[in-house]
Amino acid sequence: KKGHQHLLQERQDIYRFIMNHATEFPVEKMCKVFGVSRSGYYCWRKCEQTGMHKHKRLDKQIREIFNESDCTYGSPRIALELKRMEVEVSEATVARRMNALSIRAKAAKKYVVTTQSKHDEPIAPNILNRDFAAQTPAIKWVSDITYFRINRQWYYLTVILDLADRYVVGWTISDRMSSKKTTEAAFKRAIANRPPRKGMIFHSDRGVQYACDDFRRLLNSCGCQQSMSRKGNCWDNAVAESFFKTIKTECIMKHHFTSKEQAFTVLFRYIEGWYNTKRIHSGIGGISPKEMYYRLTQLKQTA
Repeated sequence: KKGHQHLLQERQDIYRFIMNHATEFPVEKMCKVFGVSRSGYYCWRKCEQTGMHKHKRLDKQIREIFNESDCTYGSPRIALELKRMEVEVSEATVARRMNALSIRAKAAKKYVVTTQSKHDEPIAPNILNRDFAAQTPAIKWVSDITYFRINRQWYYLTVILDLADRYVVGWTISDRMSSKKTTEAAFKRAIANRPPRKGMIFHSDRGVQYACDDFRRLLNSCGCQQSMSRKGNCWDNAVAESFFKTIKTECIMKHHFTSKEQAFTVLFRYIEGWYNTKRIHSGIGGISPKEMYYRLTQLKQTA
């Protein structure tokens, strides 16, 4: 078997030599010198050129998807996107072509805890209990706060995600860590975009911005159940923390913000123009939050 493979490779090397020197010497003469048939050479060349054409087309598609993702998609997401385009190709093939093209997605950075958990406010029980599945929008929301620098000042990004479709239903940027500027502002935007169902679970960490009286009253006024992570357990709010790893790697770390207005514009473009509407998400079957929301609402209408 090994001997056969060696002979096959040797013949392919001969064919490749003939193809590379076809403008210098007659093909018929080279075939005779190397002891191979012309028909065999032309058959190999046709297959080689077809394969090269396929690779060229696939490489173009991979580059287009990679560039559209702002250089953030790795081989798993590019393979999913190609599948959505009805291009049958394995993740391993995509990875090989990306390696040949010298393109690679940037790895996510570790998420840093921001919220202030040392306080005397009441702590809600962990009702969510890591059950991140939701079949209907507006029955389970998760939230968190992270920070980033604009010039020499720290600013705070608060986000609220719906677990049903991973849609960012509310978000805000502020230069203060008060609940009014962070959690309350983001929640008010969220309920304006997507009114919560009665009894909806709102999960977060134990930060004072979530535990304070004003925010708890706001949740109660909407009929929401408050849920909080256990002390020092980041996995209890894994979806929100995963989002921050993503947005920091794919957006925030790529920019040097000079003003709040610039930061808002960039984040708006990423969240509303990319993450919510186009970016495919492994947690919801390789589709975008917008498409998942459409499927969930259409399913309900046809049920």
